[in-house]
Amino acid sequence: MTARQITVGDRSWTVRVDGPDSRHTVLLLPDAGAPPDVFDGVCARLHVSDLRTVTPESVDGLEPADLHAALDQLSVPYTHVAGYGRGAELAWQLCAGPFGRFISLTVADRGHPAGADPDGAVADSAVRPMELPVTMVVTKRTTRAVADGSGRFVYGEFRVVELDVDDVAAEATHEFATEIVLRTSPW
Repeated sequence: MTARQITVGDRSWTVRVDGPDSRHTVLLLPDAGAPPDVFDGVCARLHVSDLRTVTPESVDGLEPADLHAALDQLSVPYTHVAGYGRGAELAWQLCAGPFGRFISLTVADRGHPAGADPDGAVADSAVRPMELPVTMVVTKRTTRAVADGSGRFVYGEFRVVELDVDDVAAEATHEFATEIVLRTSPW
C-alpha cells in the first residue's frame, strides 16, 4: 500500500491508498485504536474486485470535514464508504444527508447515531437520515434491534446481515469485503 500524508490546516494524518486504477473507490474507516493494517485482508479482496481503497491509518480525532478534505486531496470525487466500530460512527456522520459524493454505505457494529443503542441512549439526534443504499452488519457487539431501529434513518435500500463474530475486521474479512462489493455493484 502507498502511504500518503494528508494535511488540513495544522493537522496531518496518514492514509493508505492501494488497488487498481479504477473509477470505483472505497473509503474504509477502522475502529478507534485499530492497527494500521487492520483492513489489509479486506483491501486485498476489494482489489480483486477492481476497487481502489483509501484507508486512514487511524480515525482518532477525525471529523467528516477532514475526510472530505482528504478525498479532495486524493482527487476522489465519488466513493463508497465502509467502517466498523468508531469508524462506522464516523461513516454514518459522513454520509448523512442528501445523495451526492457518497454512493453507498456498509457499516458494522454501530447503528445510526440518531437511533437508540441497546441501552436506549441516542448518541446524536442531529445526524440526518441517509439517502443512499446501506448495509448494516450486526455482530456480537450490537443487536438486531439496533439495526432495525437504524433502518428508520435510511431512505435508500437497507439491508441487514448478521454474523456471529466479535470483530468483523479480524474474524469476517471475507464476509465484510463481500458486503462492500455487493454495495458497489449496480445490479
